[in-house]
Amino acid sequence: MAALWEQLSGARVYDLGQPYFTGMPHWPAHPPFLFGLTKRHGDMVGPAGNSSAADAIALGSHVGTHIDALCHFSCGGLLHGGHAVEELQSYGGGLKKFSVDTVAPILRRGVMLDLAGDGPLAEDCEVTAEQLEAVRKAEIRRGDVVLLRTGWARYFEDARKFVNETRLPGPGLAAARWLSAQGIFAAGSDTVAFEKSPVAEMPVHVHLLVESGIHIIECLNLEELAADGVTEFLFVGVPMKIRGATGAPVRPLAVVG
Repeated sequence: MAALWEQLSGARVYDLGQPYFTGMPHWPAHPPFLFGLTKRHGDMVGPAGNSSAADAIALGSHVGTHIDALCHFSCGGLLHGGHAVEELQSYGGGLKKFSVDTVAPILRRGVMLDLAGDGPLAEDCEVTAEQLEAVRKAEIRRGDVVLLRTGWARYFEDARKFVNETRLPGPGLAAARWLSAQGIFAAGSDTVAFEKSPVAEMPVHVHLLVESGIHIIECLNLEELAADGVTEFLFVGVPMKIRGATGAPVRPLAVVG
């Protein structure tokens, strides 16, 4: 334990999560983030003048920086591995297969591919496999978490601009197949949709989640990593343990020794 602490105590930690706040951006099909004080300081005062405040939140499981469980998407009525989804779901209980509470804490090698070296990608940019290969600065290994920077994280405080009526840059199907061919554990980006949007079929989600068993992480903040030129790191992420859920908020970290 002492040796592990000695090694980690000098590491730099990058917070890759976006903040939660009233009015924050969210995909139109998902509910917004709601927040309010349920008890203010002074509403109740103790004998020594002590007081406490409390609050409540409500949000969709795919709002803010979050991870998609494999049960988030199906195709032809089937989940990843060919499981018939109709037999595995209910409104009250969620999904009985591949739900987010089955995702173990993530402690894996991470690689960032910076596509925004010359500024944020245009809304109509479909990222290709050739572009991913061209910006790759570190080897991608089986089991890695690969994060794509489009530069759109800088728009996060402006919900209208960040969501942009779902017109967003991101990888197309060929790029998704390039990612899956690397045998990665998860792919993420700094947009609300990950893939090039809009496209009704959402082929990248289907390919990664259903066909390949690869998780998707969305709404990351990769700006500080990019500013420091970091492309290889230890990725740490622990999704909220919500039984039956198709996704959950996650607070991801990049640790650099």
